[in-house]
Amino acid sequence: MSQTYEFYEARAEEAAEEARKATLQNVKERALRSEAAWRQMAERVLRTAEERKIADEARAERRAAEQARAAAAAEAAAAAAAAATAN
Repeated sequence: MSQTYEFYEARAEEAAEEARKATLQNVKERALRSEAAWRQMAERVLRTAEERKIADEARAERRAAEQARAAAAAEAAAAAAAAATAN
């Protein structure tokens, strides 16, 4: 199941709140580690979305270029066939 940036940020905020309220040092440290981990996951979601967008754009450009080449090749073949029948 794919989680959202908002989900991870909410968990990070919960962990930060737990750290603020903690009276025991080990509990506070655990909550701070948890917060850091949740924030890393949130950042990874953003980074992955950006990378996916860039990859999608590159694929779209490649498809457009391939379609343009195919259209040019079909046009050239049609011109060659027309020239061959005209002779």
